[in-house]
Amino acid sequence: MSAQSEGNYAEALQNYYEAMRLEIDPYDRSYILYNIGLIHTSNGEHTKALEYYFRALERNPFLPQAFNNMAVICHYGRILLTYSDRGEQAIRQGDSEISESWFDQAAEYWKQAIALTPGNYIEAQNWLKITGRFE
Repeated sequence: MSAQSEGNYAEALQNYYEAMRLEIDPYDRSYILYNIGLIHTSNGEHTKALEYYFRALERNPFLPQAFNNMAVICHYGRILLTYSDRGEQAIRQGDSEISESWFDQAAEYWKQAIALTPGNYIEAQNWLKITGRFE
């Protein structure tokens, strides 16, 4: 990531934090929190991103894009927590039990996103069907 991008993200974060200080409507706050999550995702800070997506969904459970982003983080193994790697990373390392649990979590998030917007997330729907996780 370029220094200019980092500067733009830092400035955007400051603006969103200020907006959170001023905004009182939970619905509007949900989108601010979601946007903060996007910035953390772009910065590779996936644990922080998940936190903000969760907080956004607490205020507005009708954000399919937040569920989708959470699913992508789980599916592709980009969560950098203090325990084992996730999803596809776990498969590459030969740990099918861990990969399956993270894929199952991704599936749950995608199911929620699809339930909110049935015509969207076609690739996720196909993945759910192919892996037998679509009900």
